[in-house]
Amino acid sequence: MKRVLTFIMVLACTFASAQTIDDVLRYSTEDLQGTARFQAMGGAFGALGGDLSALNINPAGSAVFNFSEIAITGSNYHRNNDALYGNNLRNTTINSLDFNQVGGVFVFNSSDNSPWKKIALAVNYDLVQNFDNEYIASGTTAVGIDNYFLNFAQGEPLGPLRTQQGEYIEDAYLDIGANLGYSAQQAFLGFQSGIIEPTDDTDQNTSYFSNAQYGNVNQRFLQNTSGYNSKFTLNFASQYREDLYLGASINFHNVLYDRITYLDEEGYDVDSPIQYISFDNYLHTEGYGFSFSLGAIAKVNEAIRIGGSYQSPTWYRLTDDTSQRINTNLAVPDIDFINFSIVNLYEEYRIKTPEKYTGSVALVFGQDGLISLDYSYQDMSKAELRPTSDPSFSAENNYISETLGAVNSYRIGGEYRIEQVSLRAGYRFEESPYENSDFIGDLNGFSAGIGYNFGPNRVDLAYSRTEQDVNSYFFDGGIDSAALINRINTNISLGYTLKF
Repeated sequence: MKRVLTFIMVLACTFASAQTIDDVLRYSTEDLQGTARFQAMGGAFGALGGDLSALNINPAGSAVFNFSEIAITGSNYHRNNDALYGNNLRNTTINSLDFNQVGGVFVFNSSDNSPWKKIALAVNYDLVQNFDNEYIASGTTAVGIDNYFLNFAQGEPLGPLRTQQGEYIEDAYLDIGANLGYSAQQAFLGFQSGIIEPTDDTDQNTSYFSNAQYGNVNQRFLQNTSGYNSKFTLNFASQYREDLYLGASINFHNVLYDRITYLDEEGYDVDSPIQYISFDNYLHTEGYGFSFSLGAIAKVNEAIRIGGSYQSPTWYRLTDDTSQRINTNLAVPDIDFINFSIVNLYEEYRIKTPEKYTGSVALVFGQDGLISLDYSYQDMSKAELRPTSDPSFSAENNYISETLGAVNSYRIGGEYRIEQVSLRAGYRFEESPYENSDFIGDLNGFSAGIGYNFGPNRVDLAYSRTEQDVNSYFFDGGIDSAALINRINTNISLGYTLKF
């Protein structure tokens, strides 16, 4: 009966969380998604408006609509990852389908001689990040997983790492996490699995050595992520006279993120006490956020439009829970009771992402087509984990401010119309958020698409592709093992718009 109740017990256990720069970056960036027209033109809509996903760039864009309309978009996400690790290259691909956009705008024209020609109210849902992804890295390394456990164990007293008389191993694992913290909990796993041993078999011992003997080991690491970051927008905009559009939006964000990692290690010396290790981790994050944006679009003349917008920081409130499991040929018999059903709950934490500024210009060639250019600036060094009074958050925030820098983004898009057919293309470039781009490289992307108008309806098809090199670290701390991932993300989106 006791082991059935363990899962209920864990719901009350909390301990100091270990959020890092990776969490901040995960929720501070947005993918280029939205309507098929928006994607096909590279998201360069800051001076154009007239598209529901353009509200993510400039909220004044809803006042550009001449008619009320609704739109819905679905996308196929294709992820292609080439992982280089230990001179070995592994390729992984996955596909997923989702409805990534749905919304509507309602336009009300002025019935008198007011200089405010019309107002527009819009509601829109956009999937700004799709976390569905996977990669496999395998190769030979001189840094085995025993170094992870040794890193956390050194300095931890041996006494708490032993199970007490009559104590279940899973209860000891939870109790250590709740009262002594993450480092002691990882040391407990390393000791109970036989990976590390104390140099002195006394409760006061704080020094450990590895039972794994090797020159190099073979590792296979799999990481699978899933979930989303969505944005629900409430927008108000108005047209003043013939050449000025003003708008504001409030945005409600919803986050769900799951990450599962599997590490298998073998290839030790023949006389090594340790002959195999498997170590798996599961992270579940959920929460919500709030942001707002302000913007304006001005017609300089019939051909030139300029736009400017401000996107506020996003204030997130998030909770994490983690689970682990481990096994070796030296592990204690009850080690399997520490598994993914034994959950560590973290206290709620907050993330503040940096604000973003966007300037835009567009050339409109009557009914024949257009060209649009957007430039955005976001200083990632201003991102914060909160509360800042938390010592671990304060240290990580200092690291963020020293390591991250300004991100300059450029988007260009064009559209050419031939009667009812619209041909579109776009290009996107986004700098690395790191001062040292060896961690994450610059992002390059291009897109193309076609649209067909028939009466009050329009069907749009878009293809977009981005490529970026990323150093993906296997663990948030302990060791710095990482695979160099070449990420190629390809989206094919189909949208339908109805005017009324």
